[in-house]
Amino acid sequence: MIRRLDVLDTADDGITETEVFRLALQHSMAELGCVGGAVYLRGPMSALRLVSSAGLPASLTRAWEIVDQNGPTATACAVRSCEPVWRGAVPADLVESAAPLLSRSGWFSVPLVDGPRAIGAITCLSGDNREPTPEQWTFLTTVADWTMGRLKGMPAPARLGTDLDFTPVGSWEWDVRTGELLWDAAAMSVYHTDPADFVPRVESWMKAVHPDDLPSTLAAADRSIRTHTPFEAEYRVQGGDGSYTWTRASGHVVLDDQGQVARIVGKGWASDASRSTRHTLSRALQYMSDAFLSVDDDWRITFANLEAERVLGVPDEQLVGRDLWGLPALRSMPDVAERCRRGAEESVALGFDVTMADTGLCYHLRLVPVPGGVTLYLTDVTESRRRETEQVEAIRSAAERASRTVELTSQLAAATTSHDVVSAIAHRVLPPFDAGGLLVLVREGDKLVHIGSVAYPDTFLRQMDGTQGMELSAADPVGRAVLTGEPLFYSSREEWASAFPEGAGRPPTTKEAWAFLPLTASGHTFGVCVIAFDTPRRLSSEERTLLITISALVAHALERARLYDAELTRSQELQRALLPPRLPVLPEVTAAARYLPAGQTADVGGDWYDLIPLSAGQVALVIGDVMGHGLPEAATMGRVRTALHTLAALELPPDEIMGHLNDIVGGLGEHSYATCLYALYDSTDGSCTVVRAGHPPPLVVLPDGSAHFPDVASNPPLGAAFPPFETTELKLSADSLLVLYTDGLVESRHREIDQGMAQLAELLPRAALRTDLEDVCDAVTVGLLPGGQPTADDAALLIARVHGVADRQMASWALPEGPEAAGEARRHVREQLAQWDLDDLVMTTELLASELVGNVIRHARGPIGLRLLCSGTLVCEVSDASLTMPRIRRASDTDEGGRGLQLVNALCERWGSRYTTEGKAIWTEQPLPEGEGPGPDTEPGGGTGRPS
Repeated sequence: MIRRLDVLDTADDGITETEVFRLALQHSMAELGCVGGAVYLRGPMSALRLVSSAGLPASLTRAWEIVDQNGPTATACAVRSCEPVWRGAVPADLVESAAPLLSRSGWFSVPLVDGPRAIGAITCLSGDNREPTPEQWTFLTTVADWTMGRLKGMPAPARLGTDLDFTPVGSWEWDVRTGELLWDAAAMSVYHTDPADFVPRVESWMKAVHPDDLPSTLAAADRSIRTHTPFEAEYRVQGGDGSYTWTRASGHVVLDDQGQVARIVGKGWASDASRSTRHTLSRALQYMSDAFLSVDDDWRITFANLEAERVLGVPDEQLVGRDLWGLPALRSMPDVAERCRRGAEESVALGFDVTMADTGLCYHLRLVPVPGGVTLYLTDVTESRRRETEQVEAIRSAAERASRTVELTSQLAAATTSHDVVSAIAHRVLPPFDAGGLLVLVREGDKLVHIGSVAYPDTFLRQMDGTQGMELSAADPVGRAVLTGEPLFYSSREEWASAFPEGAGRPPTTKEAWAFLPLTASGHTFGVCVIAFDTPRRLSSEERTLLITISALVAHALERARLYDAELTRSQELQRALLPPRLPVLPEVTAAARYLPAGQTADVGGDWYDLIPLSAGQVALVIGDVMGHGLPEAATMGRVRTALHTLAALELPPDEIMGHLNDIVGGLGEHSYATCLYALYDSTDGSCTVVRAGHPPPLVVLPDGSAHFPDVASNPPLGAAFPPFETTELKLSADSLLVLYTDGLVESRHREIDQGMAQLAELLPRAALRTDLEDVCDAVTVGLLPGGQPTADDAALLIARVHGVADRQMASWALPEGPEAAGEARRHVREQLAQWDLDDLVMTTELLASELVGNVIRHARGPIGLRLLCSGTLVCEVSDASLTMPRIRRASDTDEGGRGLQLVNALCERWGSRYTTEGKAIWTEQPLPEGEGPGPDTEPGGGTGRPS
């Protein structure tokens, strides 16, 4: 504390009054840990005016520029009492704009005392709402004394015009009933009266007042008597030398028991100095840059400076005395009048912006209540508000760009394919820059290949694709951006032409400005992103920087997407290779199929389907699903499908085939599982043997349009089942539809499998009316997956329309069990082939039938059956009751037998054997001569299987 006083004493003698106040505030605040402070000095109109502040923002000091000297604030109390004052809370009846702050911070004030009166005060706001200690009060009083000492020692020009010299104040008492007037000695001096000559009557005072000031002074006294309000007046009195000096008087009324005014008691003092101060202040106000007006309680203008005349558009001689709200410039703003009246009634300083209708200029209006009226300040803030608006707009634009950049970054992070990246650029980059076109090119060898565009003409794109891309050359901006890795910007076609005068790479006719942004990732430039504009456009430095930054994000996303595209292409090729490229054309069934991969994923699925032709009018329809996605699951699917083909070719019963598949899947690992449905259809009798392992049941649609899910026995999935597998026998009428599918077609996150199956059963009867099964497949996939939405799981669909073998295409006989059976078999063959007009096949078929029957007589047992089937091929089948299967063996030169099956193998296209319910059957198959043989009742068709 002592050191701070020592520091103050070292201040130069020539410092200004402002510097004195600043030092006093800084050391007072630092010593007591205050948040802010201010210095107030007495001014005209009983007001304390702010002359210096520290630590207080303008939003607070604007409300405290003028403080009523008679008010309840600490500053006013300290000036009136000439004593330090502490206020720990805002009075309940005080309305201040900073009341929330003052209610949390204590404030104290130390008067600047000169003789018997205070000319101002130092006021500080504490941060902890704690009253200063006695030692701190002593320090503050010492600082105030130092301040007064410095002010008194200054020459007159250095002061702010405050009367620091002692001014005598006289007391007086006036009995309004009798006219008696009492003055003390000081009053005698103020009114230049010799006590010996004084007559204690009010007439003595009236004789001393200047004749021009007497009417207004008496009117003020009369108003106080009538309204019981304080008396305030300023007038001139005659001195001993005949000259006049200015004095001020104030007083209060004293009432009698009946409430009537009995006396007025007051004081008077010389006011030449304050008149000089007011004159100086008036001159300063007259030429200040802000418009300034003062109005009385009736809102009549009492003063207006030159700037106010200009702003309001009315000269001074027409302003003073006029109603403020009657001025044309303010009449059109009723809300302004209402706000100002409310502020005056509440004695609250306020400020807000107004716009003059005639000029469009924006002014900040500040209203400060003062005794007897208010003062108004109008500051031209048009330019500052414009800058603020521009700054706000710039901030808003920056925020929007930042938001779009964040959204773009998020979309690029989620993008998986090159198409996704191009779409993200189109939606998040083009709109904020008002761009009209986008072209993305990547380098492939010595060419740039187009991978995505927006708003470029089809002719331009077809020309580019037709030449397998653009030649990579530095003679055009596209190639130069890729080769140099530097962005290029052209604001007009002329600027482009100037950069490439040779004319190479002429700009597209539909665009007028461009930004060529090289796509660089991992130090390698692999493409270019072209942002185009429909009108000439010069990008600012900030916009160019932002586009370059965005191009870096796009480059990394596109590089990742291209790797994904390549992986996706390989996965799709693998999927196509694992599925049958085309379903075989069979007379037994007409079939069509679809495979739908799961969404946009590079992981291949395990769904598959198959159509396997067997012997004697039989065909196997298969569909399955390996659980999971990825290359291991695809490999499992390939193994299972290959194994099933092999097992089906052996013509094992469906339950045995499923048992072998279960062993294969179980041997692949403990986490390998698959579902499968195997249906064996026999076109000779319409029977269909179905076995399913964990797979959804088939759907049967009858020719009359009715659809149902047959009750097919369910078995656990492959890899988790324990043979034997239970089969179900169905009977299918000709032209019925047998529909096989995987769960990915009927089940999703939004649909239970039962709901999907019901929807499938509802769709198919309507779709089945179409004869083309390709249309039926399309109708089913569109109905179950509307809008081509990506599936969460792979989906496979196989639809087959079954056909029956006509009676005229099939013949069968029972043969005797003796040697004569071979001859009888040859006779039946000759006769039947003659009926079918297949005479060219008689000799070969006789040999085949004779050899097969002879093999049965020699190695098996009866009964023996012979069947000929003519449906697409000629099948000769011999059955017996033995379970011993024939096999080809190589006979030596000395063997007498063992060459029968070699002969059969040489005479037919293919042959084989299969188990039947009574034993086994051996069959041979020969191709029919083109256009010969009996035709079916209904022309059978083939089928296709293609991905969707």
